[in-house]
Amino acid sequence: MQRIDHVLPWGCPGSERRLSVFRFGNGPRKAYIQASLHADELPGMRVAVELKRRLRELEALGRLSGVVELAPLANPIGLAQLFQATVQGRFEFASGKNFNRDFFDLASAIAPALDGSLGADGAANVRLIRAAMQAALEALAPARSELEGLQRLLLGHACDADVVLDLHCDFEAVVHLYSLPQHWDELRSLAARLQAGAVLTTEDAGGSSFDEACATPWLQLARRFPAANIPLACLATTVELGGMADTEADRAQASAEAILAFLAEQGLVAGDWPAAPEASCEATPFEGAEYAYAPHAGVVSFLQPLGARVAAGDPLFEVIDPLDDRRSIVCATASGVLYARERMRFAQPGLWLAKVAGSTPIRLGRLLSD
Repeated sequence: MQRIDHVLPWGCPGSERRLSVFRFGNGPRKAYIQASLHADELPGMRVAVELKRRLRELEALGRLSGVVELAPLANPIGLAQLFQATVQGRFEFASGKNFNRDFFDLASAIAPALDGSLGADGAANVRLIRAAMQAALEALAPARSELEGLQRLLLGHACDADVVLDLHCDFEAVVHLYSLPQHWDELRSLAARLQAGAVLTTEDAGGSSFDEACATPWLQLARRFPAANIPLACLATTVELGGMADTEADRAQASAEAILAFLAEQGLVAGDWPAAPEASCEATPFEGAEYAYAPHAGVVSFLQPLGARVAAGDPLFEVIDPLDDRRSIVCATASGVLYARERMRFAQPGLWLAKVAGSTPIRLGRLLSD
């Protein structure tokens, strides 16, 4: 195991923050896994603890047939943002920006330099594109903030990987994944192993999140240079490991083993691993996800359990104003799986309370909520 420590730029005088990445194994293929880019989403960090322990064991046994890089704490900035004993890890205090938005656009940066250089040899094109990505990141002007520096470091570790797993969680949720629709067939096994309740696919969710910054450049370059053989060489997905309280040891260990078995299928880990179980869900378009909101303020009571399959018209939750007794029941407008709920039980203006994964597109434009 090799530990790689990066000092973030723009540290306050007298203090500094570091991003630590652990590198295991060697071989022609690479996986990059990071946890808690939203620093208050701790299930991924707990799974990363188990992954680090198991990767040490597998490396000692000579069972790593590729490189695995692991960032167990991908956001030291957010983890240090405490307000009244609560970590505020989703938005940077200094700028108000979401830590998982606005990653650097690699495809636009490297496309001009690739013009005329790509041919029919897919493997050669992959090597050329990855080298161009690294060169583009290295050629950037110095980062103007800690956040920008952190994002560049994370992307630099991931952009040459064959597999990228970004471990997150929602407030209260079943396990679910986000990915390109073109990657669903390869991700079926991972979703099944993790017993995912939903998989949401789209080519552009809006916001330039980390997984899209890794995966979509290959799709964009393939379309820009149709005469060249450009594979979708980075299988990237955001894995939402349930809800924010789901940090139990047995659950983390099971998730880590599921991820390792998936990496074995991808040619990164040797040995015998259990076969993937039957599919736990089918992918649906992210455009089909309903975000349900309350019509007024009040205390919230949910009327469906997480993972429930609901039909359009089924009640999702009720909202009661404690002063004037106004009561509203909010029903699903889409049929699908209730895959996430808000953890706070008081309705806030403009904030969703429940998410339903439906199969029929109902939304356009930016799909991600901040």
